[in-house]
Amino acid sequence: MDSRTEPEGEGTAAIHRPPLVRELLLVAGLFLVYKFGRQLANGHTAEAFHNAHRVWDWERALRLPGEGAVQSALLHGDTLVRTANLYYVAVHFTATAAFLVWLYLRRPDHYLWARRVLALVTGAALALHLTFPLAPPRMLHMAHLVDTGQLYGPTVYAAKPATDSMANQFAAMPSLHFGWALMVAIGLIAATRSRWRWLWLLHPLVTLLVIVGTANHYWLDAVVATALLGITVAVVPSPSAKPQRITPVARRAVPSARAAEARAADGHGLVGAGR
Repeated sequence: MDSRTEPEGEGTAAIHRPPLVRELLLVAGLFLVYKFGRQLANGHTAEAFHNAHRVWDWERALRLPGEGAVQSALLHGDTLVRTANLYYVAVHFTATAAFLVWLYLRRPDHYLWARRVLALVTGAALALHLTFPLAPPRMLHMAHLVDTGQLYGPTVYAAKPATDSMANQFAAMPSLHFGWALMVAIGLIAATRSRWRWLWLLHPLVTLLVIVGTANHYWLDAVVATALLGITVAVVPSPSAKPQRITPVARRAVPSARAAEARAADGHGLVGAGR
């Protein structure tokens, strides 16, 4: 998608772009904290299922649409549901990483802002994962949903949560899949000036349909993620969407010394010729 971004002023990137090695170490460290933090909530099976029943009841009380309606649409074709599973598995980290790399190279000020927002949102999400473990709807029998990842593939989760050493399957609320996708869209809209930039909102919209349709998240998981992101964006100062440029002040041309002398000589010559 053509973002039609305007070039930054000379020296802007050199001044504001943070050291690459430091940023790589920082992002890698945040990722390790994210993975380790999710593992801490493993083992709270009874509490996770208790909370799942509560969330299901809350959604019915709020008259939110059933997650099953989205899944039914996905299950109309094997290709569609496998594409949704692949989107869930592959796009989450890939799109966020590409977003940060692009901002680092093209919009350093926006990169620092986005990195801070993502770090704070992820930290708040990890705190909720620990205090409110939640079994996803694919595990809730009363939801009557299927685990599309296990049935059709691909999936990043083990068939049994207790044996899953790669991910915490009880970290459903809030949905970082949706929270990060929404931040990617907001960041690109803020950092670009194309009239088409609002189409980036399709990314969180598709992500929402995918996480609900694959039964990995409830609607409320996305609602809570949106609330956390909104609070964080309001707290973290954001840069101006377009680099400031210094507009040259119009001024009257001042003749150079040589030009003045030449005109003076011509004037004297003309005067002399008239004599």
